[in-house]
Amino acid sequence: MGKPKYILLVRHGESQGNCDKSVNRFTPNHTVDLTEKGHYQATAAGLVLRQFLQQECFDTKLPGNKNPRSIMFYTSPYLRARQTCNNIIEGIKDLPGVEYGIHEEARMREQDFGNFQSTPEEMEKIWEERAHYGHFFYRIPHGESAADVYDRIASFNESLFRQFQQDDFPNILVLVTHGIWARVFLMKWFRWSYEEFESLKNIPHCQYLIMKRHEHGKFFLKTRLLTWDDVDEDDIDDQIVKEVGDEVCFNSTNKLANVDDLDISGIILAQKEAIKSTRAKNKQIREAFEKINGKGTNGYTAYTDKIASRFKTDNQSLVNSVENLALPDKDNHSIANSVNSVESLVVPEKY
Repeated sequence: MGKPKYILLVRHGESQGNCDKSVNRFTPNHTVDLTEKGHYQATAAGLVLRQFLQQECFDTKLPGNKNPRSIMFYTSPYLRARQTCNNIIEGIKDLPGVEYGIHEEARMREQDFGNFQSTPEEMEKIWEERAHYGHFFYRIPHGESAADVYDRIASFNESLFRQFQQDDFPNILVLVTHGIWARVFLMKWFRWSYEEFESLKNIPHCQYLIMKRHEHGKFFLKTRLLTWDDVDEDDIDDQIVKEVGDEVCFNSTNKLANVDDLDISGIILAQKEAIKSTRAKNKQIREAFEKINGKGTNGYTAYTDKIASRFKTDNQSLVNSVENLALPDKDNHSIANSVNSVESLVVPEKY
C-alpha cells in the first residue's frame, strides 16, 4: 500500500478578506487573493518545507524504490490557496531529488458563506445567530454549515484512501486549504465530536499541521490544536511546545526528547511567526463570543466543557479515534475511476 508517511495541512496565507471583511461584499470569495504579507508567509512556508526535505533521513530509498522526497500537493481552487501553493512550491522545486505533482480539488474549498455578503449590520446578526445556534450545524443563508463541509470531506477522504492503494503514491501529501476546512478534516479523520470542533481556536496562516504515519499504519496528529480554554503564553517557545501533541516529547529545556520525531522538529520549531500572527484575531473572536453570550467565559455548557476538556489531557490523535482507516480489500475500487488519479493540474502562470 502506498500510504504517505506524512500528511501536512497548511492554511493559505493572509488574504485581503482576512484584513478587510468589506472585500466580501464586492469580490467573489474564490477570487480573493493574498496580501503582500500573505505571499511572504507562503514563501516562508516553502522554505520550511525545503529545510524539512534536506534532512539526511530523506536520502534513503523507501521500499519499492519510492522516492522519499516525492510530494503530492492538493490545493483548494480558491485563488488565495492556489497562490499559497505556488509560493510553497517555489521553495522546493529546484531541490535535488524532489518530485512533485499538483492536483486542484474543489472539495477542499472553504465553507461557503453565501455569495456576496450583505451589510456589516446584517452580517453581525448572522454571526450572533450562528454563535447561539452552534458553529458546526448553523447553515449560513445561501451558503453552507460546517456539517456540509464535513460531508464533502467524507467524499474527499474516500478518494484519498483509493489513491493510497497505489504503491507509488508519494511519500508526502500536502493539503493547501482553509482554516475551517482543515479543522473539519481533522475532526472527520480523528472522529472528534462537534463540541470538540467548536472548542478549537483558529489555525494560523501557513502553519503546518503534521500527521505522521506510524509503523502499524495509523496516522498521529503531531501538532496539537489549541482550544479556547488554552491561555496564550508570553513565551513563544512555550507556546510552540504546548501546540505539539503528546506524541512529540520535549524535555525541560524545550529540546526534542523523542528521536523518532527529529524529522519533523524543524517544521514545529519554525512556527513562531505563524503563532504570533493569529493571536490578535483570536482575542477579538473570544471577546465577541463572550459579548454575545453575556459571559466572562467561553460560554460552553457543562456538557461541552466535559467533552472539550479531553483535549487538555488526551492525545488528540486518540480522542474518539478507535478505527484503523485503511480500506479493506473489498473497497479497493479501480484506481482509474478515482478523482484526479490520472493527470496533474499545473496551476496557470497568472495564479
